[in-house]
Amino acid sequence: GGGSAMHTLRASMSRAAAALVRRQASRCAYPVTRCLSTDVGAAAAPLSPLSSESIASMARGYSHLDNDTLVLLSVEGDPEARQERLVREIMSVDEVSWEDAQERFKEIKSANNEGMGMATLPYKFGIAGAVVGGFATIPLVFSLDTALWFNDAYVTTDVADDKDLETWLEVGSWTWNWMEPPLGQLSFFLLCLQFSRAQMNKIGRKPFTSWLVQRRATALSRRFPQYHKGIVEDFAIARGLRASV
Repeated sequence: GGGSAMHTLRASMSRAAAALVRRQASRCAYPVTRCLSTDVGAAAAPLSPLSSESIASMARGYSHLDNDTLVLLSVEGDPEARQERLVREIMSVDEVSWEDAQERFKEIKSANNEGMGMATLPYKFGIAGAVVGGFATIPLVFSLDTALWFNDAYVTTDVADDKDLETWLEVGSWTWNWMEPPLGQLSFFLLCLQFSRAQMNKIGRKPFTSWLVQRRATALSRRFPQYHKGIVEDFAIARGLRASV
């Protein structure tokens, strides 16, 4: 199917990239050997800086790259390369210039940004909860006033003697009697989730974030069916859950 074909393409392009690197390395091996030679009598090939004509033809952006290089970078997951690849797909299908293709690309980019706020809302809650919870544990453990309030409201355990609550470390020793179970359980729960995610990756099952990104990429390709499905999805996957500007 389409998935296996794309997997084959990615594998072949990766092999092509490796072959290209080996070929370029073999070309550089001889001059490097000459330069590192310990034979002072060996004739060294003169080295000269690049000419202004060579520098003028240097690619200064992704839009200046040739198609083969662009595909290789796209296979490696480069977001900007996948963006340029999508622009060229628009140029090919709509038969327009690079400049005119930007309008349709902006439309696709805007469509990819739709619903990004709701998609990332659970992550934002997680970030806020982790930051607030992390800082809140400090006074809950070491502040006597906070610990006494929390104990009266939620724990109702016996308060330690005054002589055992004279320093913040002694307060922490007392509060740890009830703080240890929830913190320890939460740590173990997160450890189990991390282990579960690792096993999912081993058997090729996508964790929630990867599944969500792929789902959004599929929806984007269905919205613009006139363009190559893999190219549109690769663009969306490279962006992940980051809104494009």
